[in-house]
Amino acid sequence: MLDKWDARFMELANFVASWSKDPSTQVGAVIANANTKRVVSMGFNGFPAGVEDTEERLETREIKYEMVVHAEANALLFAGPAAEGCTLYVTPLPPCARCAVLVIQSGISRVVCPVPDKSKEPWATQSRISEEMFGEAKVQLDYLDV
Repeated sequence: MLDKWDARFMELANFVASWSKDPSTQVGAVIANANTKRVVSMGFNGFPAGVEDTEERLETREIKYEMVVHAEANALLFAGPAAEGCTLYVTPLPPCARCAVLVIQSGISRVVCPVPDKSKEPWATQSRISEEMFGEAKVQLDYLDV
């Protein structure tokens, strides 16, 4: 089911993640059209445009978590309606429940991401909720063992 294009787009998502200034977790997302093999949009986790990413904000979890835009959300915002029917590649974490909501609502048909670490919270709960929603909404979810 996973092919060379999946590997290429995941490599690109990994590269895009390196653009994030988050000192603890850099996440990258790529939205691609499976038929044309073209990138529709990309995103990484960071603060909204025009909001200063100071060291204090980035290193204070309570502040950072309230201000950061997740990589998936950034990619979806830039893709707009062009995301419908596309595949979302995201790494190094699978989409959280809030991002899963956005992915479903945008019309993404497939998500490719790393296998979640279900031994740790909040990822165990987040993964379970995301998987359940993706299943109900008929969004194909493919995990890569990275």
